[in-house]
Amino acid sequence: MPALQRDEAQTRAQLIDVHHYDIALDLTRGADRFGSHTVIQFTARTAGDTFVELKPAELHSATLDGRPLDPAALDDNRLPLTGLTPGAHELRLDATMCYSRTGEGMHRFTDPADGESYVYTQLFLDDVQRVFGAFDQPDLKAVFALTVTAPTDWTVLGNGIATQGDPGHWTLAPTPLISTYLVAVAAGRWHSVRTEHAGLPFGIHCRRSLAPHLDADAEEILDLTRRCFDRFHEIFEEPYPFDSYDQAFVPEFNAGAMENPGLVTFRDEFVFRSAVTDTERQTRGMVIAHEMAHMWFGDLVTLQWWDDIWLNESFAEYMGYQVLSEATRFSDTWTDFAVARKGWGYDADQRPSTHPVAPDPDDVPDTASALLNFDGISYAKGASALRQLVAWMGEKDFLAGINDHFARHRFGNAALADFLDSLGRATDRDVHAWAARWLRTTGVDTLTPEAATGHDTWHLDVHHSGSRPHHIAVGAYDQDLTDPGRLVLRDRFELDIPAEEGRTRRAFPKPAPDLLVLNDGDLTYAKVRFDPASWQTAARSLSGLPDPLTRAVVWNAARDMVRDGALAPTAYLDAARTHLPHETDLAILQGVLAFARTQIADHYLPSAERHTALTTLTALSRDILRRTEGPAHGREAGLRLTAVRAFIDSATTPEGIQDWLDDGSVPGGPHLDPELRWRILGRLATLGAGSLDALRATIDAELARDPGATGREGAARCHAALPDPAAKQAAWDALFTTDETGEKPALSNYLFIATATGFWAPEQHELLRRYVVRYFTAAPALAAARGPALAAAAGRQAFPDTFVEDETLRLGEACLADGQATPALRRKLVDQLDDLRRALKIRAAADAR
Repeated sequence: MPALQRDEAQTRAQLIDVHHYDIALDLTRGADRFGSHTVIQFTARTAGDTFVELKPAELHSATLDGRPLDPAALDDNRLPLTGLTPGAHELRLDATMCYSRTGEGMHRFTDPADGESYVYTQLFLDDVQRVFGAFDQPDLKAVFALTVTAPTDWTVLGNGIATQGDPGHWTLAPTPLISTYLVAVAAGRWHSVRTEHAGLPFGIHCRRSLAPHLDADAEEILDLTRRCFDRFHEIFEEPYPFDSYDQAFVPEFNAGAMENPGLVTFRDEFVFRSAVTDTERQTRGMVIAHEMAHMWFGDLVTLQWWDDIWLNESFAEYMGYQVLSEATRFSDTWTDFAVARKGWGYDADQRPSTHPVAPDPDDVPDTASALLNFDGISYAKGASALRQLVAWMGEKDFLAGINDHFARHRFGNAALADFLDSLGRATDRDVHAWAARWLRTTGVDTLTPEAATGHDTWHLDVHHSGSRPHHIAVGAYDQDLTDPGRLVLRDRFELDIPAEEGRTRRAFPKPAPDLLVLNDGDLTYAKVRFDPASWQTAARSLSGLPDPLTRAVVWNAARDMVRDGALAPTAYLDAARTHLPHETDLAILQGVLAFARTQIADHYLPSAERHTALTTLTALSRDILRRTEGPAHGREAGLRLTAVRAFIDSATTPEGIQDWLDDGSVPGGPHLDPELRWRILGRLATLGAGSLDALRATIDAELARDPGATGREGAARCHAALPDPAAKQAAWDALFTTDETGEKPALSNYLFIATATGFWAPEQHELLRRYVVRYFTAAPALAAARGPALAAAAGRQAFPDTFVEDETLRLGEACLADGQATPALRRKLVDQLDDLRRALKIRAAADAR
C-alpha cells in the first residue's frame, strides 16, 4: 500500500482537526475476516480535498455527511474526500477486514495446544487501516470509543476499561486524546490475573495454555509493575494519564512489546515455559519498565512526525533501565545494557544505513522510510546519548526539563525543538549545541589512551577521533601484589573530552597504573581502546576487575577491536577461554559466549578454524559446569544454564548431548525442560546424528510431547535443519510460499522465523550452496507479496549469512542494483552485506597473520 508522505500529512493536518472515532468491530464472522464500522467526527478549517486510509477485504459503504461515496473510488488504501467545506463533518465507513498472520493489523492465532483462538491489534506504524478507517498520522489525535462483538466465551481488552453488556457485546471506555497507532484491542479466552494499585485496575493476561506459567510468575510481574509505576510517579509530576493498566502477553508478536496506553502487549515468550536466567528475568522487567515509560514518552506526549521516533524509543529505553535499577532488585541493569544493547547501536552506526538519532525531517519523507529507523540507533544509541546527557547536565536539571516538556505538551504532539526548549529552561548548559553534536550526527567516536611515565609521575593522553564532546570516567587499576589475577582500583576520575578531534592530557604524580579503562562506568557512547601495557594486563587479568560494569566495558572494547581488525578473533576466544570460567555476571557470560559462538566461530574465523573454535567453547562450557556442580540456585543456576546452552550450541559431535536427551537430564542438573530438549534436538538434526528416519521420528515424538505453539516452532526448526536434500527443499518451499489461501498456506511470522533459523547451517554448505543464488530472487518476491514484517524476517533470519564468500556479496549487490527489493527488505540486505564485507576483511586479516 502507498506510504504516507510527510508533506501529505502536513497538508492534511493544516486542513482538518479530528475529534472523535466511534468504532464497532465484529469478531464473530469466522477465522479469516471480521467486520469494521467506523464513524469519524472531524472539522475542516478551510475548503479542500483530502483522503482517509482503509485497507479492507471489501468496502461495503461510505458516506460523508450523509452523502454516499463510491466504494470503487478506494484506490489501494485511500478513499478520496473531495469538496470539503469549512466546519464539522461526519464520515461513515462499513467494511469487512482480513485477519493477519504476520503480526500486523488484527492478528489471529489458533493455539495448537488446545484449539483456542485469540486476536489482537498491532497498529504501529501505519497498520490501523488494516482494522478500521482512519486519518492515520500521529499528529491527528482524537478520542476513540470502541464496541466489540465477540464470541460469548471471549474476554475483550482495550485501551480503556472494558465492560460487557449482553453476552459477547463489549464497550471500551473512551480514550483521552491519542494517536491512531496507539489504539488497541485484544480478544479471546484469556487467562487473567487482576489486582488494583494506586486506585487503578491492573491486570496481566495470556492464552489459557500458558496459564500455569503466568501464575508461577504473576507476583513477580505485578510487583515489578507496581514498583516501576510508583517510581515514575516519584520522578514525573504528571500522573499516569489513563484509566487502567493491563499487560497482555500475546502470541506471534513481532516486537518485544507495544506501548498501547492502558493495554500494553508483549510477546508471550516473556511468559517463561522453561528455566531462564536471572538476567532474562531482568530483561522482562526492563521491557515492563520501558513500555510503562511510554505512557508519558509517546502516549501522553507524542511525536509530530516519525523523524522524532527517538523521543519515544530512546527515552523509554533509558528510563526502562534506569527506573528498573532504582526501584527493583535488579540493580545491575546498566551492565546488561552495555553487553546486550550497546553493541547493537555501535554496529548499526557503522553501517551504510546509519542515520542520526534525530534525523532531519527531509530524511524521513514517508512512513516506509520511518519504519526503517526502529533500530539500534533509535534505541541503544539514543539511550546512550541520554545517559551521557544526564552525566553532563545533571539528573536534577534533566528531570526538570522532562517535567516541563510533559506540562507544555500533555495529550498533544511535540518535536525535537520543543524538547530542547524545555531542557534549556532547566539548565544553563547549551543543550542546543549538545544536540547538534550528539543527535544530528552519525558514526561512533573512538577514544584511545596513551600513558607515559617519568620519575615518580605519569601522564595520560586521550586521543579523540570523532566529533562529539564526552564526559567520561577513567579507571586506573593495579594488580594485587598478593593475587596477580586480581585488579584493585587505584583511582577513578572524571574527564571532559572536547568535541574537536585531538588530545586531552592529564598528569599525575604517581607511577602509571597497570590498566587504564576509558569510559569506566560506561557513561558515554564511544569505542575505547587500550594502551599496549593495559591490554596485556586486561588479557591476563580481565576477570579480576572488581566491578561487572567495568568488565563489560573491557569486553565491549575487545569486541569492537575484533570487528575493526585490531584484535585477532582467536585472541578474543583465548580471553573468553581464560576468563569466562571465573565470570560471575550472567549478562557478561551470556553476551561474550553469544558473540564468540555466532560471530567469531560462524563468521569471522576461516571455515577451517571453526571446529577448533567450537571445541574451545565446549571446553569452556564444561569448565563452568564443573565449577557449578552441586545444588544451584539464583546466579549459580543461571551460570550453569548458560553453560549448558553454550555446550549444546557448540557441540561438534552427538556424544554427550545425545546422552542428555536420552536421560532427560544433564548430569548434576538441570533436568531438561522443553527449551533445552528442542535445543538439543535442533543441534542433533544439524549434525545429522543417526539416521534421518530416526531423527524425523524423534522430532515428531517431541512435538507430540510438546504440541503447543513453541513445540510447533521447534519442530519446524529441526526439520529445516536436517542435512537432507528433501528436507531442505520442503523447508525452502514453506519459506517462500506467498499464497495465503492455497493448499499450502504461507507460514505465519513465527513459523517463518523458526524454519529460516534451522535452514542455514555452516555444517551443511555443500547441501545448501544452490539455494544462495535462489535466495536473491525469492526474497524480493516474498517481501513484495507479504509486507514489511515478513520482508524484515526474510532479510534477517532467512539471509544466507553463513556463506561468508565474495560470491554471496556479488549476488547481494546485484539484487540491490535491480531495484526489486521493498524498503524493508532493502534495509536488511544493505546491513547484511555490510556485515558480510566486514567478515571477509576479518578473515583476510586472519589469513595474513
